[in-house]
Amino acid sequence: MDTFTEIRRRRLALGVSLGDLARAVGRSDATLSRIERGQIQPSYELVQRILAYLEAQEGLAAPKLTVGDLASRTLVTVGSAAFLTEAAQRMETGGFSQLPVVDEGRVVGALSESALLRALGAPTARRIRVRDVLETAYPVVDEGFPADLLPPILGRYPAILVAQRGELRGIVTKADLIRGLRGTSLRRRAGDSRAG
Repeated sequence: MDTFTEIRRRRLALGVSLGDLARAVGRSDATLSRIERGQIQPSYELVQRILAYLEAQEGLAAPKLTVGDLASRTLVTVGSAAFLTEAAQRMETGGFSQLPVVDEGRVVGALSESALLRALGAPTARRIRVRDVLETAYPVVDEGFPADLLPPILGRYPAILVAQRGELRGIVTKADLIRGLRGTSLRRRAGDSRAG
């Protein structure tokens, strides 16, 4: 698709009239109409002004997603004193690939499928507790945290825990972020594992 067809498609999708776009970039309706139809070749500078205006309009039209918008409210956790066999059953039943480890409302670590598999292969697996294979805790962010800042964090961690006034309220995984950002115009780019 050429640039001019794309400009027209984006303008129409936003509901921006040709006149509004023309006024915003300092050109006539007729000139922009001819540009969109490929009848005249605009300057690079004019194309950049048109695209900047459309991007600004897309930013206004797109909802500003927050972590709270993306979070799964079903937060399944495991305690550090639980046996690995119990944690494995919880992960299998829920279809989770990782679990936050929480003791008395405080996040103390995480348990991933990888750590679980390594430990379950040991001859003493039935006696191993979650605390023996604990991994780094997932970051905890407030519900109002901007979703467009999540991609770099989820590039490093498999999940992010969501809190409201310090109380855990949910979890966001890479799959949640991908679903939330699909079709949404955000400045940053996103990179499925489910967690609960």
